[in-house]
Amino acid sequence: MSEETVVGVIGGSGLYAIEGLEDVREVELATPFGAPSDAYVTGTLAGVRMVFLPRHGRGHRLTPSEINFRANIWGMKRLGVTRIVSVSAVGSMREDVKPGDFVVIDQFFDRTRHRPDTFFGEGCVAHVMFADPVCGELRGALLDSGRKLGIGLHDGGTYLNMEGPQFSTRAESRIYRSWGVDVIGMTNLQEAKLAREAELCYATIAMATDYDCWHESHDDVTVEAILAVMHKNVGNARKLIAATVPALAGARGCACGRALATAIMTAPEQIPAATRAKLALLIDKYLPAS
Repeated sequence: MSEETVVGVIGGSGLYAIEGLEDVREVELATPFGAPSDAYVTGTLAGVRMVFLPRHGRGHRLTPSEINFRANIWGMKRLGVTRIVSVSAVGSMREDVKPGDFVVIDQFFDRTRHRPDTFFGEGCVAHVMFADPVCGELRGALLDSGRKLGIGLHDGGTYLNMEGPQFSTRAESRIYRSWGVDVIGMTNLQEAKLAREAELCYATIAMATDYDCWHESHDDVTVEAILAVMHKNVGNARKLIAATVPALAGARGCACGRALATAIMTAPEQIPAATRAKLALLIDKYLPAS
């Protein structure tokens, strides 16, 4: 049986108004990992099912460290999502990535310390491959659509995921730049890790809103400045997603959908019943019937 394409989008409330979205409804889910950030908004676009979630909740209620990333991604999987596009505001760490530019990133660097970022544990161990944390197929589709639309996109870049919710100190910002990272944000790495464990394709549209605080000739980052750039660019983000969705209607040719095939280390008979039940959505297809 072929896999149905369902595209998930994680971002802010401005993304709900994608032109042409039909059959819109809200779905509230309970998950084995607690409550997601908000109700999921579902619909169809060009015959493709869509699922939206505001990662900080409507009204931006959750700090980056309070987001229940596991519940958010589990809910996407439960609703049949096969590919996730993340739209996220970031600070630019490069002179040529100007506020307002989009970066379709291809790597992450972790500077978080307070966040669960795996579904596994409690008697079941799995180690997924993560050398290339972004789905190349999905990333390529976004780049192709952006070029056809004439949207300025940077092809590739490293996203440093800091803890937050405070912005960087000037010393941190300068050190991060010396490491060669391209953008800085607070949310996407945990999503990418969990999406890989859930065998979902994942890609990030990083919207540069500021130069963090390293750039001496620009004002330091403020919430007001970030919101101003985000509001200006959310239209382009909606256009990019809408243009990409039809290109995703076919079967996946990447390896994301089999990420757990050789990753589960624990002998099936050693997995506690409660843990197996909790992870059933992810692992049952690889285990003998209990």
